[in-house]
Amino acid sequence: MTIKISGHPPFPAQVILNGHEYAAAQAAKRGISFTKEGNCFTHISDAAGLARVADALCDSRTIGRLSRVCERWIYTCLSFALDSEEQAQSGFRYQYSSYQVEYSRNLIFRAGAKMERVFQALVDRTRSLLGVERVKTILGRKQRPRYRPRQKQGRRWEVVVERPTYDLTVFKVHCGRLTLKTYTKGERVLRIEALAHNTEELRRGRDLSKFPLLVARLQQILERFLEALHSIDVCFIADETLEQLPLPAQLGQTRVGGIDLNKPRLRKVVEALVTLSPSPVGFTASQVATKVSSLGLDEYGARRAAYDLKKFRAKQLVDKKPFSRGYQVSPQALQALTALLVLREKVIKPLLAAGCHPQPRPRRDNLTPLDQHYENLRLGMQGLFQELGLVA
Repeated sequence: MTIKISGHPPFPAQVILNGHEYAAAQAAKRGISFTKEGNCFTHISDAAGLARVADALCDSRTIGRLSRVCERWIYTCLSFALDSEEQAQSGFRYQYSSYQVEYSRNLIFRAGAKMERVFQALVDRTRSLLGVERVKTILGRKQRPRYRPRQKQGRRWEVVVERPTYDLTVFKVHCGRLTLKTYTKGERVLRIEALAHNTEELRRGRDLSKFPLLVARLQQILERFLEALHSIDVCFIADETLEQLPLPAQLGQTRVGGIDLNKPRLRKVVEALVTLSPSPVGFTASQVATKVSSLGLDEYGARRAAYDLKKFRAKQLVDKKPFSRGYQVSPQALQALTALLVLREKVIKPLLAAGCHPQPRPRRDNLTPLDQHYENLRLGMQGLFQELGLVA
């Protein structure tokens, strides 16, 4: 616990509570063995028991204990500014509210090497679709000692003040005053965090009595973020969707046109929808218009975005939030939108481009697994084009 108090009226104060330390103390009382690295549990003997301890901190019955702890410390510190008699005469009392809240979840892998492969593949496949401009990597003094041995020690290179003992990649998405972050911790832990820099963004109230609601809201945001990452990473589209997508549809009493992905405008709208999908509070037509304009389509306004969103709503690819002007994309729809982009940009276009150059190209020795797959597809598609009589 950290107490910050000003020595000048009206004596504003800040109380910082570390929930990880509380969970560690309670787990030790219950005989649960664990290993911590900073504020992260990297090894747990009874994961279910520790989860019950952590959930108790968010229970409504905890509010009274939090208030008593704050009062015991605050009014003791306040005596340096006002003695007990002056406090009683002035009726000086504090009211407590939550300003910043963090919710995290740890995924523990059996082997660090497997965790590294899963996380790096997740970052590679999702960062461009989510519009993440920069992924921060911190290089420490040594690699993971057991799973990725190195022949000789390299020179230490530190980009920030932290000193990790292994490579640390931080995958971060900002949504206004909310931050969603994924990074590795320890040798086998993948950590996901949802951080509210200002609890007003959660729209649940800031009074201390609303603390369980704030935590529950952050938990929903984190789970939605994980669903969005999973839907983008493992995308899927049914065969009938490609046939029905360009056909007109009905939205209420309004008949709207289909979605023709051969039009650059609609392709950029799909990119914007995938990028805005992890937003915990949804998105508006104006935000879609702003994102589409940033993708290189000029003179695209909110009215055009609202018209295009009607098309996607008629195809059940976008849902309108109840009692709101916002929109959101369901996980199933996000899988379909991502698959449409991946099929066109990563499968169809490269194959057609390779079909235009049937002559053999010089072989490279440093082919990545993705390059090797493209090369195998190119060789196989040449025979298919020849049998079908398709000439580039």
